[in-house]
Amino acid sequence: MQIETMNFIMLNNKIFRNTQIHLDKVLSQYELSSGSIPYLFILEKHAGISQNKLSRKLGNDKAMATRTIKRLIEQGFVFKQADEQDSRAYQLFLTEKACDLLPAIHGEILKTVNLISDGLTQAEKDVTLAAMKKILMRTQQLRNEEE
Repeated sequence: MQIETMNFIMLNNKIFRNTQIHLDKVLSQYELSSGSIPYLFILEKHAGISQNKLSRKLGNDKAMATRTIKRLIEQGFVFKQADEQDSRAYQLFLTEKACDLLPAIHGEILKTVNLISDGLTQAEKDVTLAAMKKILMRTQQLRNEEE
C-alpha cells in the first residue's frame, strides 16, 4: 500500500515534469515557457484582472507572479495600466502580439495532450480527466483549509 501511495505522487510529478519539458521545447519558438502559458490563458479570459487576482487564480505566490508578469511585459506579450478605482493596483492585458499567437499556442497544447494521451480510449480519457478534476478540487480544499 505504501508503495502505491508513493507511486501516485511520483507518477503525478513525473507526468507534470515530462510534459513541462516537452512544452518548453515546443513553446521556445514563441519565446515562451510552460510556466508562462497559464498567465496568458487567464488573461485571455479575464482581461484587466489585477496581478493579485491572477496570482490567486493560478495558485502561485506573488513573487512568482511578479517575475512572470515582468518577463511577459518585457517580451511584449502583456501590458499593464493603472486601475482607475485603485491607484495602487494595475490591470493586466494581453498585447496584440499575444492575441495573434494564442491560436497557435492552443494548437500546440492540443497536440501535446493528444501525444501524451495517445493509446487511451475516449472512455479512459474521460475517466482520467474526471478523476484528475476531483483530485484537483480536493487539493484546493486542503490548501484553503491550511491558509
